[in-house]
Amino acid sequence: MIAAIPTASVRGRRVALAIGAAILLLVTIAAGVCIGETPIPPGVVFATISNKFFGTEFPVAPIQAGIVWNYRLTRVIVAACCGASLAVCGAVLQALLRNALADPYLLGISSGASAGAVSVLVLGVGSGLLSLSVGAFAGALLAFGLVTLLARAAGGGVGLQATGLIILSGIAGSQLFNALTSFIIARSANAEQARGVMFWLMGNMSGVRWPDVGLAVPVAAVGVLICIWHMRALDAFTFGADSAASLGVPVQRVQAVLIGATSMMTAAMVSMVGAIGFVGLVIPHAARFIVGVRHARLLPASALTGAIFLVAADVVSRIVIPNQVLPIGVITALVGAPGFAVILLRARRMR
Repeated sequence: MIAAIPTASVRGRRVALAIGAAILLLVTIAAGVCIGETPIPPGVVFATISNKFFGTEFPVAPIQAGIVWNYRLTRVIVAACCGASLAVCGAVLQALLRNALADPYLLGISSGASAGAVSVLVLGVGSGLLSLSVGAFAGALLAFGLVTLLARAAGGGVGLQATGLIILSGIAGSQLFNALTSFIIARSANAEQARGVMFWLMGNMSGVRWPDVGLAVPVAAVGVLICIWHMRALDAFTFGADSAASLGVPVQRVQAVLIGATSMMTAAMVSMVGAIGFVGLVIPHAARFIVGVRHARLLPASALTGAIFLVAADVVSRIVIPNQVLPIGVITALVGAPGFAVILLRARRMR
């Protein structure tokens, strides 16, 4: 079958949609820097960024410059990277497993990463040689490995072909690692550590600083590019692993690379901001309604939509309750759960 060549008007609409999404992301980031307990005028934001990046000397109050540079700008950049990474992870896992419910949270990857990070933070695993990100990455890989082995042992076939059982095994694995994390906190953390870790596990951007940006940006960029590089293979996986193999896709190698990339992105983001649910589940479905199922368009659209969504959720978390910052995971759940219900109902009407 010969694929239809997009007409000029279709290509024009796609370009306009991409430009509009990029502008919306920039506007959302600007709003994230300006809005908070202490409102910052846009002019002060642009002057501060210009002074830091280009060496200009616009007059800016030191307190406002500190809020913009050391707190809000880092926060929105990491939020954008986190939203893009989790959304792309969800789109990739849904294609690999051929299951609309697949995402890093449901498959236990986020829970494993949380357990690994808490083990390093509270138990001191690695004797100071392991960072939170390395511990989270090890926990993410361990969790997904155990989930896959459990699905295989339950009779679901080899590797990722056991799609239905992997989802059920992921739920069990997620609960296991959540319980392990709670046990570590209850057994070894003092009261101050317990409060900080529990708030962090619900999604907390408050502690994000420039070293976190230095980790989040390259991890998100490399991970998303790896996934986009395999976009044709992901199109083939939507018809099943056997169909992908018949089309010449090296199934096991591609699965290993993509699972490694999604685990890397999830682990890095969890180590910085905690486990944030619903982004990897809802955003890919929303992107499919906008751009279709082809991964050449779906992955970039998921990345942009995820970045916009999480930055906006972070802004809401700061202002919804006066003088209090909510965990960002609370906002994503409050928006994501009804959003997913709407998607399910719309999909039912379209059958």
